[in-house]
Amino acid sequence: MLKCAECPHHGCQVHDVSNAMTCCPTKNGEIQRQASELYKDPENYTLAHNAAVVEAEGYGRLCRMEEIMLFARKCGYNRIGLIFCVGLANEAREVSKILTHNGFDVVSAVCKNGSDPKSSIGLKDEETLSGCADEVMCNPIGQALLMNSEHTDMNIILGLCVGHDSLVMKYVEAPTTVLAVKDRVMGHNPLAAIYVAESYYKKRFFAKKEK
Repeated sequence: MLKCAECPHHGCQVHDVSNAMTCCPTKNGEIQRQASELYKDPENYTLAHNAAVVEAEGYGRLCRMEEIMLFARKCGYNRIGLIFCVGLANEAREVSKILTHNGFDVVSAVCKNGSDPKSSIGLKDEETLSGCADEVMCNPIGQALLMNSEHTDMNIILGLCVGHDSLVMKYVEAPTTVLAVKDRVMGHNPLAAIYVAESYYKKRFFAKKEK
């Protein structure tokens, strides 16, 4: 079982895994050879190469939005799909405005497309926010298929709920990145809770397990 999150060395950063844990993935020659071969695929090579260049050029200088646009330009992407939550409609409008101003063609799809009721995926009244199973469900598969039908070069996910983003990534065809994730409590900054995991959130994250 891989345990990189528990490694005290991370010597893989400096080509030195002499003190690495026995489960170190760098030591898995078969997997690493497979990965190396896959980087030779033209699309994979382009993505990996340009991601590394953007990392160097934008490090500590460009915000995520700027890096996304720089990456898209380097990859030759012009038709950008914006897959967003209706709860972040104002943010989506601003992102679309920014992308358009910077020369990109923007295709956008909101989560509630299709207007299907939550009852269609088996929810009961008491399992919905409004207390009515006719409440419109989010349709991430629809969002993915819409982007595929629009032949987007690249997609941006903005503020989708946990699980909905998973379904988008499962069915979308073009390379996809995330601008922001849904976290209503933390102002869509989920790391805020991680930073206080050993203090304010300790009782919530590390509650004593009932025997």
